[in-house]
Amino acid sequence: MTSSTPNKRLRIGVLFGGRSGEHEVSLASAASVIRGLDPAKYEAVPIGITKEGHWRIGVGAQKMLPEVLRDGHAVMMTADPTDASLVPLNSGGSGQRLDVIFPVMHGTFGEDGTIQGLLDLAGLPFVGAGVLGSAIGMDKDVAKRLLQVAKIPVVPWITVHRHDWEKNPKKIQRAIEAKFRYPVFVKPATLGSSVGMTKVHSRAELGPALALASEFAMKILVEKGMVAREIEVSVLGNNQPKASIPGEIVPHREFYDYTAKYLEDGTQLLIPAKLKAPQVKAIQSLAVAAFRALELSGMARVDFFLEKRRSGKLFLNEVNTIPGFTSISMYPKLWEASGIPFRELIDRLIALALEQHAEKARTKYEIELPEGAAGALQG
Repeated sequence: MTSSTPNKRLRIGVLFGGRSGEHEVSLASAASVIRGLDPAKYEAVPIGITKEGHWRIGVGAQKMLPEVLRDGHAVMMTADPTDASLVPLNSGGSGQRLDVIFPVMHGTFGEDGTIQGLLDLAGLPFVGAGVLGSAIGMDKDVAKRLLQVAKIPVVPWITVHRHDWEKNPKKIQRAIEAKFRYPVFVKPATLGSSVGMTKVHSRAELGPALALASEFAMKILVEKGMVAREIEVSVLGNNQPKASIPGEIVPHREFYDYTAKYLEDGTQLLIPAKLKAPQVKAIQSLAVAAFRALELSGMARVDFFLEKRRSGKLFLNEVNTIPGFTSISMYPKLWEASGIPFRELIDRLIALALEQHAEKARTKYEIELPEGAAGALQG
């Protein structure tokens, strides 16, 4: 439940970790978010979820994040909307009431609608997209289909199901090679941060790439290889979303993989991207259109490919509903360059969460029956 006491600090539950290949990235993002919370307005409550799915709570600065996961009190989230709190699972813990949840969980069981569903049941305001938008945004295959309906250009792809690949790999290989020339990109359909992603240059590399991606998801995307610039834009808002200025990723490796993103220096972030005014306008317009088409709210980072060929065609690559908030993350950097500093960005995201929660509260979840009708239904 949301606090209504004037001048009282809001208790912000920063949710991080989780059962995901992006677990470590989540910790770095959570530390940045906690650092960005104005202590005069908010009390940060770090809530860690271990790689096994156990919930832990601790109060303190971002340096405590690993300790929260290891030594924090064991808790569970109640789904009772009249008493939204974290319930201790042992006598040594204490319950914690929260005003807003800021999920900073990337990938499965955090960015895919599962946590959002729990928070909806609990009646808690939370930052970012709801159940539907989160689930769509996480499934790159479904997202591409909806974007196509909205007439937003996407990178050509084939969807491969793990069961089909394991049952008949030669058939899958033929289908891929009938549609695309090498190189192609192979990646899990329901994960981010380039986890399990491979650039495939030949038939010999295709099988191992599909096998790797299938370790992380039941559905795999095989996409056309593109010689393109990587352009990213941040979106902020609910019913009236706005797009930031675009930025460009210039990886020092062959492509922007997990290592290039988080483990090595050398990748350049160009903000603003060197683009012509019509290109900027088109990218921002498509980003907002995608945000609406995928039923998103709060925040998203939208990634594009701009072909280096003379045609200069623009393709939407993917949408991230919980973008990174690390020191190198483009989402906050793009807004800072657009005039919204990090701390103000956190304020706005929390305000949007409360706004969306109030809008949800206007919805009726029961009908008023005529007198005597309830008894007739029960009978």
